[in-house]
Amino acid sequence: MSEKFFSLIGRLRYIDRWSLMRNTRKENVAEHSFMAAILAHALCAIENELFGGDLDPCYAAVLALYHESAEVFTGDLPTPVKYHSDEIRKAYKAIEEKAERKLMGFLPEDTAGVFLPFVSPDKDCAEYAFVKYADKLAALIKCVEECAAGNSEFAAAKASAEAALRAESAESVRYVLEHFVDAFGLSLDESI
Repeated sequence: MSEKFFSLIGRLRYIDRWSLMRNTRKENVAEHSFMAAILAHALCAIENELFGGDLDPCYAAVLALYHESAEVFTGDLPTPVKYHSDEIRKAYKAIEEKAERKLMGFLPEDTAGVFLPFVSPDKDCAEYAFVKYADKLAALIKCVEECAAGNSEFAAAKASAEAALRAESAESVRYVLEHFVDAFGLSLDESI
């Protein structure tokens, strides 16, 4: 019998995000994870180069690639639902941990240890914090793109995400907000 870990990870492209909102363009979990990986890498590199950080950008990028992997079993639970109450947040966290363990069961035992730190990461490591920033930045970018396409459905989410990110202490987060995020609202002709 073949091991199914990677085929399951590949199915993240079938799981849509932002399911409670009208989208001009759907976004799936695989696309989101890719953007989060790019942003996690960038945030760590910028933090290191400009603000004296000591982070591993490549490690952060791989953490971000796998950060939603449990959703292959849970689906993408919308933020307003996931964070509605402490009770729901704790219950979802337990479900997510169970899904991570189940996913790890689809790897051969001799390779599972290589992937475990990415599927079930150490949430206290410095790079994980930057993956969380990247996750929020990716959400903000989706909001910027939707608003630029004339979809006011995302205006409140955009304001909320931007306010949350501006409250973060990492200098690199503010740097990315100031220098890169607005460009996601531009057309190709405006970009080049």
